[in-house]
Order: sequence, then C-alpha cells, then structure tokens
Amino acid sequence: MGRESRGAPHRASTGALMRALLAAALLAAGCGYTARPGLPAHLKTVYIKPFANKIDVTQLTTGNEQFPIYRHRLEVDLTNAVLDRFQFTGLMRPAGPERADARLEGELVAFRREALRYDASQNVEEWRLNLVVNVWFYDQSTEPDTLMWDEGGLTGDTPYFARGSNTETEAAALDRAITDLARRIVEQTVESW
Repeated sequence: MGRESRGAPHRASTGALMRALLAAALLAAGCGYTARPGLPAHLKTVYIKPFANKIDVTQLTTGNEQFPIYRHRLEVDLTNAVLDRFQFTGLMRPAGPERADARLEGELVAFRREALRYDASQNVEEWRLNLVVNVWFYDQSTEPDTLMWDEGGLTGDTPYFARGSNTETEAAALDRAITDLARRIVEQTVESW
C-alpha cells in the first residue's frame, strides 16, 4: 500500500505537466501571430494615389452647423496622413506608381459636423466631425490590376467641445479626424484579407 501512494503523486504531476505542455502547443499552433497580418506575401510596397476631393462645398451648411470650417486642400492632408500611417506601421512601404506592388485610391466624399450636446441656452457645446471616403485597393502585380477590396462610406470621426473647460478648435479636431480616417484606411488595407 505504501508503494501505491508514492507512485500516485508522481503520475499525477507527470499527467498535469503533459496536459500543460499539450495546451501550450495547441495555443501556440492556433495563435497565428504575424508581423504582416493577412497580407499576401508578394505585396510589400504600396502607391498611395493622391485622394480626389468630391465634396460639394455648397452643401456643407445646414441650420445648426453655422458655417463649419472647411479646410482647403483637405484631400492633400488626408493623402499625407495615409502615407505617414503606412510608414508608421511598416507593414507596406510607400513607393512610386511604377515600382509599387499595390495601389490605394480614394475620394473624399463628405465632411460633416453634427451637434452632440447643447447647453441650457441651446448653444452647441459638443460637435462630432466626420470625414467620409470611398477607397479602392488594387494588386498591381497582375495584368490587369486586380481589385483586392473596396469600401464606400469609410468614415473617420472625432468629437470636440466648442464651449466649456475642454474647448478645442475645430482645426485641431479636424486633424484628429484625419488621423483616425488614415488609421482606418491602413487597417482595412492590411487586415481585410
């Protein structure tokens, strides 16, 4: 009887160790982590075609918007933000149109400012800015170029306070909305596979 009691704890600890090793192996095999999430291996460089501006500036004001600031050359700022975001992530290197494996095209289609919160006098305290684009991503290594994904109405947004202790300029908020939209575009590009 003494012999069985000495062997049982040893078998139990060996069994627990084997289960732990098996669980670790299964977890590692199913993890699938990579530095290039979902990108086809041959797509290493991308040409970001300058965004087109399709916003009708005559339609930007409505009753409660009170002439929102519309930034001249907004499409240029967005193109530069997308370039910066690709360089920041390092997942695809920006390149010229002839040398790139892929091409990203887009058009800026809407700039909206929506009231979120009012004070007691019905003055807007908080706004939300929205920038909306249509985007296309092509594999240029094929003949003809293959459309890999497209999305209409992709939106970057940010709230900001126009009154109170957290007051911010609309220009600063617009910079954040551009950064948010660039992040969403790059994430869609590298994770949509």
